[in-house]
Amino acid sequence: MKNASGTTILRNGQVIDGTGADPIPNGIVVVQDGRLLFVGVERDLPDLPSAAAEIDAGGGTIMPGLVEAHFHPTYFNVAALEDLDIKYPVEYVTLLAANNARLALECGYTSARSGGSLFNIDVWLKKAIDEGLSPGPKLAASGREICGAGGLMDWNPEFRKIGMEGLILLINGPDEARSAVRKLVKDGVEWVKTYPTGDAAAPDANDHHTLCMTYDEMHAVVQTAHNHQMKVTGHCRATAGIKNALLAGYDTLEHGTFIDDETLDLLLERDVPVVPALYFEQASIEHGPEFGMPQAVIDGHQETLEGGAESARRILAAGGRLGMGGDYGFAWNPHGDYAKELEFFVSYVGLNPLDVITCATKTGAEILGRGGETGTLETDKLADVLIVDGDVVNDIAILQDSSRFIAVMQNGHIRSGQLA
Repeated sequence: MKNASGTTILRNGQVIDGTGADPIPNGIVVVQDGRLLFVGVERDLPDLPSAAAEIDAGGGTIMPGLVEAHFHPTYFNVAALEDLDIKYPVEYVTLLAANNARLALECGYTSARSGGSLFNIDVWLKKAIDEGLSPGPKLAASGREICGAGGLMDWNPEFRKIGMEGLILLINGPDEARSAVRKLVKDGVEWVKTYPTGDAAAPDANDHHTLCMTYDEMHAVVQTAHNHQMKVTGHCRATAGIKNALLAGYDTLEHGTFIDDETLDLLLERDVPVVPALYFEQASIEHGPEFGMPQAVIDGHQETLEGGAESARRILAAGGRLGMGGDYGFAWNPHGDYAKELEFFVSYVGLNPLDVITCATKTGAEILGRGGETGTLETDKLADVLIVDGDVVNDIAILQDSSRFIAVMQNGHIRSGQLA
């Protein structure tokens, strides 16, 4: 993705730099050739070319572009688990994924990490975005996911003889775990997504306190992935699954729902970020009945919500890191609702709005492995910037309304918003 050329001054708005520092009232950001030349106040402004363009933030907010840290580009209006892999042919899912990526960018998300994709569509979507062929967030791809046979993601019955190859690589034992990772190496993924635990969606056999992979399988995944410079994450709800993931050397945790003192200490010792993805639980509780969701599943989501909120509070209070995002693309939790997660972490979990913004920018970029080039408004970083008509610290819900985006910038290019 090429950088924009020339100099642009962004002024007349509070500047949130994403580091956790207090906002700069009436701050100024200068973008030069796609990078951030200056972030500060008028009196410290360096000499600039007389031909520099200007963007007026209208008294609103200038902040880093958001990062969706658990993005499923190939999920679309999923109403049942089977919809994830056999609802549409791969050709149509590819078009849907491109549409979801465009929508994410329009919603202010300039970067995203895939949390799993049908086939390796996200690998090629990333290439199309990087080469300017298709709009979307800068993407870290993960392709197909890995789960133990008979686990949460192994739902197609044996008599169908179709397996789960399009979405999930099913494994039995460490050798098959290594083989699965090697297939992903050939596909060109950056992240290996696994399923160490079950979920409330499968209360009969693989609920949220169930393990779906052995420690030996998880360790084999990590050894093989790290050998090929790939990172590993996992759907971790059950306490034992969280512990296994941390001991095996996972690079992030998805959900980290039922964390106890021992696993929290392990998490902090290794400084492993967690993406709780909690709004999905609330959406399931609120809208599940209208989609015929069984009461046992809704009750499980309630338990997961309460446990996950407590774990998130404990992790952040103890000095751990949280990323924002998760599981959009279900019928009751559609793409485009990404920023509802941010408001939810303020209104329900009880976090400070500025802390949530830091999680959704700085920590998100760190999770992608790109904290040195994006995620905060700091000199020399790429100009991935969101300019919003309104005070997002006072009302973080504003970020749900893309009509209030003055500009969404990637590498200094205006990609979406009122000025696009």
